[in-house]
Amino acid sequence: MAFDSLTDKLQNVFKKLRSKGRLTEEDVKLALKEVKMALLEADVNFKVVKKFVKSVQERAVGQDVMSGLNPGQMVIKIVNEELISLMGSETTEITLQPGKATTVIMMVGLQGAGKTTTAAKLAGKFKQKGKKPLLVACDVYRPAAIKQLQVNAEKVNVDMFTMGDNHKPVNIVKAAMEYAEKNGNNLIIIDTAGRLHIDEDMMQELIEIRDAIEIHQTVLVVDAMTGQDAVNVAETFNNRIGIDGVILTKMDGDTRGGAALSIKEVTGKPIFYAATGEKLSDLEQFYPDRMASRILGMGDVMSLIEKAQAEIDEDKAKEMEQRFKKNQFDYNDYLESMSQMKKMGGLSSLMSMMPGIGAQVKNLDMDQGEKAMAKTEAIILSMTPKERANPDLLNPSRKRRIAQGVGVDISEVNRFVKQFEQTKKMMKQLPGIMGGIGGKRGKFKLPF
Repeated sequence: MAFDSLTDKLQNVFKKLRSKGRLTEEDVKLALKEVKMALLEADVNFKVVKKFVKSVQERAVGQDVMSGLNPGQMVIKIVNEELISLMGSETTEITLQPGKATTVIMMVGLQGAGKTTTAAKLAGKFKQKGKKPLLVACDVYRPAAIKQLQVNAEKVNVDMFTMGDNHKPVNIVKAAMEYAEKNGNNLIIIDTAGRLHIDEDMMQELIEIRDAIEIHQTVLVVDAMTGQDAVNVAETFNNRIGIDGVILTKMDGDTRGGAALSIKEVTGKPIFYAATGEKLSDLEQFYPDRMASRILGMGDVMSLIEKAQAEIDEDKAKEMEQRFKKNQFDYNDYLESMSQMKKMGGLSSLMSMMPGIGAQVKNLDMDQGEKAMAKTEAIILSMTPKERANPDLLNPSRKRRIAQGVGVDISEVNRFVKQFEQTKKMMKQLPGIMGGIGGKRGKFKLPF
């Protein structure tokens, strides 16, 4: 998971700071030396690290902080604010043309960064916002690229334009513009060809497209796992053709985080989105403040709530809440809760967003947790419809039959039944989890 190592190191530094009643200037300098090493190990650009540490130190050794009642927490607050500043302070969206005017977005980047998949993810996201996207296949060199774009376009149910691989990309784009005008597409997303490395042919091709039609937004897709190389790629693309912003892919992988923390400072261009998985829905708006919270191990409750609101049926959630209150919660409800958790990205994704838990996720065997959930699902599915609807029916002989059906010892079935009863008791006592948060859907509550 992104930032795990950096989060651990920073939390160790802050733990030492919090243990001190008062801080000396030497304490702050020593702590920031460790912060500097942690950032460099996370592959953050050296000049960015130097500037960041200097900014934090100037603020942290001020009289207000040093003489405060809790200087350790004040330093953490300053680090948080400077991290947010480093990543752009404000959330930046891809700028669309006003009203019904057509917007043209050119996707650029190296081969292997996930550009084609990201183009489809973006099309799906803007379709949900009321746009009528057209994906244009201009990667005529990679045999599978056109087919990949076509398959993904069908999955997100958007239009796709191709002329095969025997035409120049600039001519394909011109024809796509005419097609879009006839078919009412008001968002054109061009999937251009990438190379393994930046070369003159690739740049020239992008310049030809840019000169042939009006490009409103040039979006660079970079692989976050390449760390400092991603920053160098962003700087080169920006200098050669000009970019408006960046989408980071593979943020769910074992990335050190350097790209996310360096790109804005080095290029001056914002990060629009972060791709957090392989599903076409796994594209999150990049919020600098939320990312800073995740890096510092403070969780990301707002993203968790938004994920819940997008994936969970509100009526079902309310109905389940009422069943909790009336103590009518059964195994069907438990199964539904597990299904909702899967939709939201699974156990590890949810836990990484919980305050105070995210940094500990790596110390847990999340694979074991997912396997345990799969076994629980199998146990419930081995019950008869009547048993699922009435948990009291489960006598020893029924439990033995269920255990045999799943291929586990009866003790595992007993353990699950006991866990289920404890969950019922706990959920009956708790008020709605996260109730009263989340804007116009303020009464929304998670069903687990």
